[in-house]
Amino acid sequence: MAGGKLRATGVLAPFGQRGFRFQWPADLATSWAFEMETIILGWYVLTETGSVTWLAIFGSLLLIGTLLSPMFGVMGDRVGHRRVLSAMRAWYAVLAAVLTLCAMAGLLSPWLVCGVGFLSGLVRPSDMGMRNALIAAGMPPPLLMGAMGIERMSADSARVIGALTGAGLVAFLGIGPAYLAVTAIYLCAFVLTLQVDEPPPRAAQGVIMKTPWADLGDGIAYARATPPVLAALLLACLANFAAYPISGGLLPHVARDVYGLDRTGLGYLSASFAGGAMLGSLFISARGGGLPPARTMLAASLSWFLLLLVFARLTDPVLGGVVLALAGFVQSFCMVPLAVLLLRITLQEFRGRVMGLRMLAVYGLPVGLMLAGPLVGEIGFADAGALYAGFGALCTVAIALFWRKHLLPREVPANGLRSQ
Repeated sequence: MAGGKLRATGVLAPFGQRGFRFQWPADLATSWAFEMETIILGWYVLTETGSVTWLAIFGSLLLIGTLLSPMFGVMGDRVGHRRVLSAMRAWYAVLAAVLTLCAMAGLLSPWLVCGVGFLSGLVRPSDMGMRNALIAAGMPPPLLMGAMGIERMSADSARVIGALTGAGLVAFLGIGPAYLAVTAIYLCAFVLTLQVDEPPPRAAQGVIMKTPWADLGDGIAYARATPPVLAALLLACLANFAAYPISGGLLPHVARDVYGLDRTGLGYLSASFAGGAMLGSLFISARGGGLPPARTMLAASLSWFLLLLVFARLTDPVLGGVVLALAGFVQSFCMVPLAVLLLRITLQEFRGRVMGLRMLAVYGLPVGLMLAGPLVGEIGFADAGALYAGFGALCTVAIALFWRKHLLPREVPANGLRSQ
């Protein structure tokens, strides 16, 4: 760092942007609270009901609002991503406070937890898309890959810390005090998000505004007419449908019923995947500026599914944790370049809507979970996981071949470094 300035190629270069210095801790706090909630409430539902199907239902409720994500993108493009993101994080804090009061009053029940999960799930799936659009709005194109690597690393590190902290707090303090900590973290994220700068939204620039539905239609038409964007959106949907149920939503079942572990063991399994993902994101933020996004995401997606195919067949928790860590590592090389591809290819005025459509792809996760729950009950986790992973690998190859002229050549925009 000569002259007191951050080098454009350095891992800390994105922090030279004032908005990123506030947004990074805000996003980190939000991700941390998300992971704590998932571990705390997922284990509570599984313990109280004893049902993998109820666990899958709860996990699906947290993502039910994916259908609303494109409209969050529309509102971000119209009134500003910071305003929308701040309101979302205030909502998380309110719901966490409700659960805290109910837990301390002894009124908690699986039905109440699922109800609050539904209300949170209406908003929560859109958080990642809004934070990515807000980063892209104020980040110079040469720093975008590094910034997205740092952002993903923060989310992954939160999965490690959040998983272990959530399990530990409940074990030592009980669910009420643990949720008081979750509420405080959400409030901190809300205050920090308010400090982020962004360019004036279209509504403040004197642009003649269409109706929100017309804006949404324009965004969908843009995505359909841009092959690299459409391919990336389909790959994101595939990952959520076939990969994340194995390494995320079904982990409580794997920990308890396959490996014979307790709540702390579940935390370590979650931390293994997240730790590998964090290392992958760290590598990308430091050395990934020259990676071709489209090629990288396709190769990593295929590797990810093959590792999950191995994980599904393992019965030893130590080996399972190692393979999960490797899967998490290559997962970062899929999801970070995928996000960078979308943000670079997409015109600025469509970024919010395209990222909203990107988060709509998360709807694949609740669908995958809802199908996986009964399937695991019928044929067991090993066969169900192998079926999901094999399907994902085949579909990745199909996407690469169908859009090969837009994704595979080194000189195409999807593998370039310039933002449109």
